[in-house]
Amino acid sequence: MQWRGRRGSSNIEDRRGMGAAGAGGVGVVGMLAILAVGYFFGIDISPIVQELDQGQSQQGRPLTQEDQEWGEFVSVTLADTEEVWGTVLPEQAGVDYADPTLVLFSGVVQSACGGASSAMGPFYCPGDRKVYLDTDFFDMMASRMGAGGDFAYAYVIAHEIGHHVQNLTGTLGEVNRLRGQVSERDANQISVLTELQADCYAGIWARHAQQRFGSLEEGDLQEAMGAAEAVGDDVIQANAGRTPVPDSFTHGSAAQRQEWLMRGFNSGDMAQCDTFGAAGL
Repeated sequence: MQWRGRRGSSNIEDRRGMGAAGAGGVGVVGMLAILAVGYFFGIDISPIVQELDQGQSQQGRPLTQEDQEWGEFVSVTLADTEEVWGTVLPEQAGVDYADPTLVLFSGVVQSACGGASSAMGPFYCPGDRKVYLDTDFFDMMASRMGAGGDFAYAYVIAHEIGHHVQNLTGTLGEVNRLRGQVSERDANQISVLTELQADCYAGIWARHAQQRFGSLEEGDLQEAMGAAEAVGDDVIQANAGRTPVPDSFTHGSAAQRQEWLMRGFNSGDMAQCDTFGAAGL
């Protein structure tokens, strides 16, 4: 991926090095989420649990050269999403794009959506319009999920920005309203459609980033496709030694995630990302 030498975003909030004391506790609900994600990913998260349970505080630490490199990469990728969606969203949806903030953190973090741990992976909080990211997740993608590569990591960021786009268009608000009125099975299905649309929006970003900046190098699209496969619910459940149960999916199968990512990339058109309409909703 060609990213060096381009503008970085100023909408970065760097909380790395603050430690657990700066982030606040995750609470019972957060702890359950950590345990669940650790189980599904097959990750030993006992050190995180022990640290949080004992209430240990970590002293601030200086950022390493690798930390600084990750910060630069995330900043440029975020700037790319700002430039793409700053044009695409008004043109295609008639909605002005408001830049979100991306929070870099280590270990645990506090957001308007509550406490969270890096074991939960990157997430978007509509309450404060911020994306939360511990770049250690990228290391896990490479070492434990076989989905490394800078464009794979950029896809993850673009997916979370896709949720921000959904928030600006009112989709997230409608999704949350509907999920509270239906069965667990139907709520899971709505969640899948929401995630697949964010994948499609990530594909739109990739297409326009290539057109504007010439970002893609040989093999980059395959990296993103590999990442989409690795985070499919069926793959995650199978890797955890479980039989995949489609009714329990909340993000979509590997094939679905790849399909919608490529639908966005091939079309560059938000109208082609109507996962809800495609499902008859």
